Formats: sequence, C-alpha cells, structure tokens
Amino acid sequence: IQLIKNMIDKVDCIIIGGGMAFTFIKVLHGIDIANSLFDEEGAKIVPEIMEKAKAKGVDIVLPIDFVCSSKFGEDGEIKAADLKTGIPAGFMGMDCGPESNALNAATIAKSKTIIWNGPMGVFEMKAFETGTKLMMDKIVEVTKAGAVTVIGGGDTATACKKYNTEDKVTHCSTGGGASLELLEGKVLPGVAALDDAPA
Repeated sequence: IQLIKNMIDKVDCIIIGGGMAFTFIKVLHGIDIANSLFDEEGAKIVPEIMEKAKAKGVDIVLPIDFVCSSKFGEDGEIKAADLKTGIPAGFMGMDCGPESNALNAATIAKSKTIIWNGPMGVFEMKAFETGTKLMMDKIVEVTKAGAVTVIGGGDTATACKKYNTEDKVTHCSTGGGASLELLEGKVLPGVAALDDAPA
C-alpha cells in the first residue's frame, strides 16, 4: 500500500484489485469485508493516498463487485457481492465481478503505458480466474494496438505463463517487487553495482 502512495507521482491512474482492494474498500466505504484480506497498517494511510491522488488528478479504480467464497478453495459456496451488500459473513472476496472487469477494461483501453503487478483474484483456481484472465486479454489487445505493457513479475508473470502471453506483452519481468521498487525510485543493490562498474 505504501508503494501505491509513492507511485501516485508517476501515473495517471491506478487499478487496485486482488486482496489489497479490500483494505481500501473497508476504509473508504465502511462495508463489511468479512474474511477478506485486510492490511491493518496499510489501512492507516488509505485516506492520505486518496487525498494525494485527488490533489494530483490521479484516478484510483477499485472493484465495485466481487466473487466470494465460503472457503479458500474451489469447493466452497460461491456468491456474488457488491459495495451495497458487502461481503457476506463467513465469506471472502476471491475475484472481482463483471462490473469491475468492465471498469478495468475501460481504464486499460485509455492507457498508453501499463505496468501490471498483481492478479485481480485467485487466478490459480478456475472459479476465480476471470478478473485476471480478462485483464490479460485486454492488455494483449492494447499491446497489439501500440501500448507499452510491462508485466511486473511474481504472480503476474505466472499468469502470463499460464495464459501463454509472455511474448504478447512488451516485457514480462520476473523481478516481482524489485521491478516496482525500481520504478518507485529506490536504489537496488544489484543495479547500483552495475551502474558503478567501469565500462
């Protein structure tokens, strides 16, 4: 969540999905997120992030509907939820719903440079892969149309592998969090050593 705060200076919009979204949703909308992921520390800076984004004219796109499950697995009971209903008691948000997917696609369509780090849901499970799969399809589509698209490693690189799209985006990094730290302006020891090396 700290990373989002630091990225606001460098972007026009940020799509927040996956587990991180529930911290924002709980803080901003006061809805019940039941057993969904919640970052206690990160929650403290959510208002500050939204304030900074507003001041800089940065659009923060959050999911507005969800696919929930009664357990972290594909054998639980699955329900749909939205900002009005909140996440049902005993359930957890596992993916974003159709309205959120449409919102994400519209945001991607108007972007010229896209850095994607982190799936939209638990894409490793078929029941909860739709948000990530649709985002991947849209990113491949805009890459073909000339957008610069960078997949920032970790789980997102795994999604690229799963959907066989590694060569359909501009760059697929296996750096994970390190690639984001570099964008954020942090000094990475390995990169610093190369920078200092004699030519």
